[in-house]
Amino acid sequence: MLRRISRWPERVLFGSVRSALVLCVACAFASAAPVAPPAHAIRHVFIIVLENEGFEQSFGPGSPAPYLARALTRQGVLLSHYYATGHDSLDNYLAMISGQGATPETRDDCAVFMDFVQTGVTSDGQAIGRGCVYPPSVKTLADQLAAGGFSWRAYLEDMGNDPARESATCGHPPVNAKDPTQAAEAPSAAVPQGDQYAARHNPFVYFHSIIDSPACATSVVNLGSLAADLATEQTTPNLVFIAPNLCNDGHDSPCIDGQPGGLASADRFLQQWVPAILASPAYQKDGLLVITFDEGDVREAKTASGGREFIYAGQSSCGQQPGPNLAPFPQSSVEDGTRYTYQDFGGERVGAVLLSPFLTPGTESATPFNHYSLLRTLEDVFGLGAYLGFAGQPGLTGFFGCSSCDISAPIQLGPDGH
Repeated sequence: MLRRISRWPERVLFGSVRSALVLCVACAFASAAPVAPPAHAIRHVFIIVLENEGFEQSFGPGSPAPYLARALTRQGVLLSHYYATGHDSLDNYLAMISGQGATPETRDDCAVFMDFVQTGVTSDGQAIGRGCVYPPSVKTLADQLAAGGFSWRAYLEDMGNDPARESATCGHPPVNAKDPTQAAEAPSAAVPQGDQYAARHNPFVYFHSIIDSPACATSVVNLGSLAADLATEQTTPNLVFIAPNLCNDGHDSPCIDGQPGGLASADRFLQQWVPAILASPAYQKDGLLVITFDEGDVREAKTASGGREFIYAGQSSCGQQPGPNLAPFPQSSVEDGTRYTYQDFGGERVGAVLLSPFLTPGTESATPFNHYSLLRTLEDVFGLGAYLGFAGQPGLTGFFGCSSCDISAPIQLGPDGH
């Protein structure tokens, strides 16, 4: 359901809910295929992905990120039941742009940038096999956008700071080699700013359909290119994907350069970049900004012998499936004396915030969503055709549609939106 979290005219709220219910009745009898948006629909989507925090830590009353938890939720729609799809990082990022479920390697963040060896494909588009870098036959949102005549760009903070680690465009390790970006690099005489880029937070480089194309060098770029691209509607891509560095996304705390990291640094990053996005001509005309987290938090405990144990609850939503490549759960392993226990395959409740000129500010949606819902939403917004992988799962909902696990309340856009 939609719930008010700040004071706005009651007629706006009730009008949106009434329209949503009418829309849902219509959608309940429609096919699962995307419907092309009208002429004045959303045409520019901005996505910022932060790291490793559960919903209560990020949006609760004691959040160390007041700009995110207070200011931005007042300006937009809080998705209070948005879930990550797995642990650790990489499998979540891949879900957002391809609909692929995890492999043991992507769930462990692919310390070796190894090719995916495919042995088959399921009826719902899941590649069967092991590895990290998917073959050209496995398509992504980027491939769909290009085929549909839409532009896209991924902006990665710090990518290329140390050219010895990765290129400043399309930065990734050599295929089947060790990934040197698994940890942040401290500032030094050779690299004064240090290098806190992480390839595992850049999902686009895990697909041969992208890295084998010349488009990768022009579409996967350093964050420094974003300010100029936002200057005009014409220079702003239809999809803008933003991944901060390991400090500013909240992953590290403290950071290797002495910054606090965690939600404090993530909030500071948002305070820098969100106003620039909201002021851009593309956003003001037909934009949507999505801010979310890759995965939720983990609980630390002591084993019977006094050692450390990290426990992942693995909560999921919307009937999410684990995919064909993971063994049954629960799972447990020991590495360097530390036990890792995965009770289930999900990624916990993380929450998300949506901002758009078409959305009613200060509202909250308790409809269940996940990273596959995000992909489905983008495919719907741009009218891209068939859904990729688990984005096409029966019963899943996009943010503004209603073929959903809770058909009663999609998020309602204004009259000029989709």
